[in-house]
Amino acid sequence: MKSLGSEGEFLALQFLRKKGYVILAQNYKTRIGEIDIIAKDGETIVFVEVKARSNDSFGSPYESVNTTKRQKLKNLALLYLKKQKKEFPTRFDVISITCLGNGHKEIQHITDAFEV
Repeated sequence: MKSLGSEGEFLALQFLRKKGYVILAQNYKTRIGEIDIIAKDGETIVFVEVKARSNDSFGSPYESVNTTKRQKLKNLALLYLKKQKKEFPTRFDVISITCLGNGHKEIQHITDAFEV
């Protein structure tokens, strides 16, 4: 049985592929942390944070992407981009997944969720 986090990332990958994104990396790990998904939307490199919750009792999943998490994602993205040795337009997206019961899940894609 998959954990909610793993299932959420799988759903997010499917969702992005259906929207035409090209997946460049999944669970990209560095010495300072991990980026859930790195994708390409046209010429833009998109760093995607996936948040899944079993319900919305404590708010929407995307609300847990706080200032500390955003700063960490920015630092991780800089490390990734430095390795590419080429400049790309970039953005940060959040995919929020909430379980609604009966196996149904609500997926909310927040494009350009925060500034670099």
